[in-house]
Amino acid sequence: MLIAPVDLKSDPRPFYQALANAIAALMTPQAPAAVFACAKADVPPAANWPNGVLRVTDLDILAVSNGSAWIRQDTGAPI
Repeated sequence: MLIAPVDLKSDPRPFYQALANAIAALMTPQAPAAVFACAKADVPPAANWPNGVLRVTDLDILAVSNGSAWIRQDTGAPI
């Protein structure tokens, strides 16, 4: 977690370098990343997460939002 410096007299460059490094790591991942996991009853609205990916734990599947529904990646059907 990055914490912005609150002392305006301190050098902010280390914070901004850490921020740039974190963004670079997101842009060029070098390892698997965890995806959001929830039960089917707790799946957020697909419209709020177009192109989002999540794991539906009680169905043991990945789903991708097409902007109107979460699409199961095992069958292609909406959940």
